[in-house]
Amino acid sequence: MKVDVYGADHSPWVQAVLLGLREKGIEHEEHLLPPLAVFRKWGILMPAVSIDGKPWQIDSIKILENFDFDPISDKELRLVQNAWQSVLQRPRNPFRFFAGFARIQNPEPILFKRYVSHFGFSFVCFYMFVLINFIKIIIRPVPPVDYGDQFLYWEQAVADFDGPFLDGASPGTRDMLLFGIVQCHASIPVAALHALRDDTRLDSLRRWIGHMQARFKDHPHLYSGAYFEPALPQPEAANFAQRFIFYIGLLTLFALFPLTLALVFVLMRRVPR
Repeated sequence: MKVDVYGADHSPWVQAVLLGLREKGIEHEEHLLPPLAVFRKWGILMPAVSIDGKPWQIDSIKILENFDFDPISDKELRLVQNAWQSVLQRPRNPFRFFAGFARIQNPEPILFKRYVSHFGFSFVCFYMFVLINFIKIIIRPVPPVDYGDQFLYWEQAVADFDGPFLDGASPGTRDMLLFGIVQCHASIPVAALHALRDDTRLDSLRRWIGHMQARFKDHPHLYSGAYFEPALPQPEAANFAQRFIFYIGLLTLFALFPLTLALVFVLMRRVPR
């Protein structure tokens, strides 16, 4: 089986797919830039996965089902998505936001392509920055009063199961999705991460995080290891040259701001509602 994955590991849905592939021991290639077919149809939307050269898929649940993971209910999917609300805090500090994306290691094995794609990856980051701020300004979602509240369902779900994981003796779809959320919150620390670490109501969930970290200790995209036990090293960061090229790309985008902003809004219209 040949599996290609497009997406950045700051996305919880990309993380869920990568975790699922690692759990099943499936070799795959990762890409930071969207393939042309994906870009034309969906723009920057991630993750996207192609199996054995077949058409790209973008639904992380359906993608996991292709690797023999069970589907989850619509109710639990909404609860997983609710646990992601703190993502809206990420652009509060633009310098930390862009620095976090600049550090993502580029998996492209060919040196020249690696640097070219890291230059292009700056647009993916710029797009995400504009998108999140657009949502905050236009839609004006109401943030939770207490970010710990959004995890209480999962705290009870963990406590109700005998096994170390939400789906029993081995992790399943719910584990992949929720642990992907944890990685997202840890990649650029936000309020939800502090709730996960410090809220006294979430002891069972912290134990579950520990089980997941032990299970995926060799996962190269594990950001939570710096915040929960067992302590694990952070993902390997992009080198200075990659980050320098990323920032050159970012400066170019800001220099062409009216054009790049217009392109962002064109691409937003391609995203399935």
